[in-house]
Amino acid sequence: MSEAVRELQRRIEDLYEVEVPADVRDYLITDARLARILEGGAGREGPERLLVRQDDEETLELSLYLDEALLRRFEADSPLRRLHDGNLETFCTVLEGVSHFVYLAWCAGRDRPVSLLELELQAEVDKYAVGLSLAAEQRGGRVPAGLCRRLFEGVRYDPALGREEHRRYALANDRARAFCRGLHEALLARRAGGQRVTRILRRYYRLRPAAKLAAPPPV
Repeated sequence: MSEAVRELQRRIEDLYEVEVPADVRDYLITDARLARILEGGAGREGPERLLVRQDDEETLELSLYLDEALLRRFEADSPLRRLHDGNLETFCTVLEGVSHFVYLAWCAGRDRPVSLLELELQAEVDKYAVGLSLAAEQRGGRVPAGLCRRLFEGVRYDPALGREEHRRYALANDRARAFCRGLHEALLARRAGGQRVTRILRRYYRLRPAAKLAAPPPV
């Protein structure tokens, strides 16, 4: 199962032309009890969590928790082979965790601080970017017209979220939706080809947080 998670890491790194000196498989845990221990009993329950701890010497310790049942679903009906409505939620959940891992590790290698909002925003864009790449590969290059709608509209938030958490998730969804919809409409209208979209995504990945939040629809 962890090989499929590693494949997602490779796809993110290849898409954005980034490389992190860490293999997500070495940081992956599937035991919910262990995840709670590492969090010190704090945090919200869920099938995916990036666990981060920084000591007094600023050494960063990471673990990526992905629920074992989630990973079994990911492998049994693999989005890497065929992405469809039935496994889209599973894909998004696993991809979100791997996205957080890659982006935090990449920023840490550049001594660049990362906010929770920035992690969520980039993960939302990564869901679109990797999902688009998979769907195009599996459909002979055809762009699925409804991808943005499926990813960004009708989102349901956990009612247990606090006010600040809800605001963060909603803002990340809103800004990612605007950015990705601009790309998607340009692709569908043939105003931009795949190579141009990839260049825009790579430039976006490297923007500072304020610039990402303010980024207008790109094309």
